Amino acid sequence: MNQQKETQIALAHVRQDQEGKWIEHALEEHLLEVARRAGELAKAFGSEDWAHLAGLWHDLGKYREKFQQYIKSVSGYDAEAHIEGAPGRVDHSTAGAIHAIEKLGLQGRILAYLIAGHHAGLPDWNNAEGGQSVLLQRIQNGKGYLQEALDAMPPAEILNQSPPGSLPPNGSLALWLRMLFSCLVDADFLDTEAFMDDKRSGLRSGYPSIVELKKAFDQHMADKAANAKDSDVNRIRADVLQQCREKAELPSGLFSLTVPTGGGKTLSSMAFALDHAFRHGKNHVIYVIPYTSILEQTAEIFRDIFGVENVIEHHSNLDPDREDSRARLATENWDAPIIVTTNVQFFESLYGAKTSRCRKLHNIVNSVVVLDEAQLLPPEFLAPILHVMQDLANGYKVSFVLSTATQPAFSPRSKFTGLKNVCELMDDPERLYADLKRVKTELPDDFASPRTWESIAGELQQYESVLCIVNSRKDCRELHGLMPKGTIHLSALMCGQHRSQVIAEIKQRLKDGIPTRVISTQLVEAGVDMDFPVVYRALAGLDAVAQAAGRCNREGMLTQLGKVVVFVPPKPAAPGLLRKAQQSGQEIMRLSKGAPLTRERFEAYFRHYYESLNSLDKANIVGLLDLHNQAEARKAEFNFRTAASNFRLIDEEGQTAVIVRYGESTRLIDALEKSQNMQPHERRGILRKLQRYTVNIREHECRKLLENREIQEIPPGIYMQNTDLLYHSQLGLLMSKDVVFDPAQSVV
Repeated sequence: MNQQKETQIALAHVRQDQEGKWIEHALEEHLLEVARRAGELAKAFGSEDWAHLAGLWHDLGKYREKFQQYIKSVSGYDAEAHIEGAPGRVDHSTAGAIHAIEKLGLQGRILAYLIAGHHAGLPDWNNAEGGQSVLLQRIQNGKGYLQEALDAMPPAEILNQSPPGSLPPNGSLALWLRMLFSCLVDADFLDTEAFMDDKRSGLRSGYPSIVELKKAFDQHMADKAANAKDSDVNRIRADVLQQCREKAELPSGLFSLTVPTGGGKTLSSMAFALDHAFRHGKNHVIYVIPYTSILEQTAEIFRDIFGVENVIEHHSNLDPDREDSRARLATENWDAPIIVTTNVQFFESLYGAKTSRCRKLHNIVNSVVVLDEAQLLPPEFLAPILHVMQDLANGYKVSFVLSTATQPAFSPRSKFTGLKNVCELMDDPERLYADLKRVKTELPDDFASPRTWESIAGELQQYESVLCIVNSRKDCRELHGLMPKGTIHLSALMCGQHRSQVIAEIKQRLKDGIPTRVISTQLVEAGVDMDFPVVYRALAGLDAVAQAAGRCNREGMLTQLGKVVVFVPPKPAAPGLLRKAQQSGQEIMRLSKGAPLTRERFEAYFRHYYESLNSLDKANIVGLLDLHNQAEARKAEFNFRTAASNFRLIDEEGQTAVIVRYGESTRLIDALEKSQNMQPHERRGILRKLQRYTVNIREHECRKLLENREIQEIPPGIYMQNTDLLYHSQLGLLMSKDVVFDPAQSVV
């Protein structure tokens, strides 16, 4: 008899060492260690006993004889221990969920969500579409699984536990449950990883402390101050920085940082975050940014200060060549001190159900979170976003900083819960707006009279250097076509890599004093540091006009005020949020008497805009998770999976991404076409690199390009440029046959 078959110890995992010997991971040892790890993680929000219990019971189903045979079979540990008629995996999570309910009743239902979902993700309690995957059905149908596990006689010290005695933190029960889930999932992954791959596990350490990072930051800021030119703008930036440092002593909570564009918010908010973390013993600084284009610029600034290895980027467009092994591991659970991520990644994780989304959540506890360009939080999801922010601040020791030049109207009012007790970091924001006034804004004489593109083009040609921002890609291309040769085009019909290179070129030209005319969509308005003497802006929301003005006389180096011209375009913005923002902006500007860009006007604009929307919770996330109904929440009948599915900040429905041929992408596309024989991780690596070379188009546009054989599909659902003339070196992807251009300008 093989040595392996002599032992009757229940196993959690098995692996082979380098010499081919089988190494066993005893199930009892795994349960105890996961319980210990999960409990340690949940200490941060006072729920150690709940997480410990979830860890003890999460894999009770592995005591089933069927699972013991299965794990040996799939590992190759015992090739004869196959299961007749059961080619799929063996359920090992339902047994522990049922045990929790039988032992603890309603308290056990909380644990049941965690245990049942620790691989497949948090389930719904019950709904018509969920079928057998909903928790209620799994509990009703899986009682035999628990009995099979109990037949193996697990240790009594694991089965027989006292009910947890701690109370949830203030706030929603759904968030607390998701935090517990995060602790369990991360503990399970970490213990499994420590057994299966100790080298990988060893990479998860060695990050500098907040104290060390603060020291590096302070040195950088001292050097920067020593080399800064003596100017009014730089003196104001120094004052903003000093006020942020002084306010870091304030207790943990919700803060706003209201500073006009160009006032140094990025570095001042990081100064506050590090000083605040240092003074209050916080573990992480998480910088949350709306767009990947801004994120990459901000992350580069932070890497220069803290070192490449100490700034973890987590977003969809990240080039795998810029990640090392430790950085990839840190994106799994955010156990690094500085994380730079997107609104999508941050908030969709907080309302997520999948293990990969939720695993990181416990590391948000006791952190400082900076929301850059806070006015760009998606308005149709504003209610659940603000709700979770308030809960994190009240119950999980998270400090938020709402950093923006155009502070949105988040204060509570009738039928709007908003955010309570937000503390402004600047002593006198109104004075800052006055001191940092660098532009004069010219408004239309008649908001009801649209201009023609020809008249706008004629005006723009009067200036050697000018930026004009319009509301759509179509408008951008049409106006650009009326401008003289050499005018730069910038829109989302250009892939991310193309846009980045063009933006860098624009900045360099402006720095060198080369005359530069640019026609762009709104992608340049947030976080792109350009400095033009004249900026034209098509009528839009007041926040967009303010952001456009931030690209004018940014450094205050002109001898007179910069010039910002708001004009009424030939056609209104597209129906939906853009149209409503445009209408609200028009209403506030019409009443502004020539001074639209003031803090008071921004407050009025956002109130008007939010009130014009059909809903601030279009997917009913608040209802699905009983966020406003504590009585219902206590029944613990949450629809986690449905809420996660509905909480999508970017509506990709009706959109298709096309990989274009630009620069390095041609080589990557060729490699992808030959990827049939590649390992899955190699193919994923190529696809991740190619994300920098994609353009999103509407589905009907995609179908037309397919019919014309200008793009091709490589299954599953990957579309790539097929003809050389489809992508233009200045305009990007060409969607219209009536666009005439020099074939020499195509990108091959």
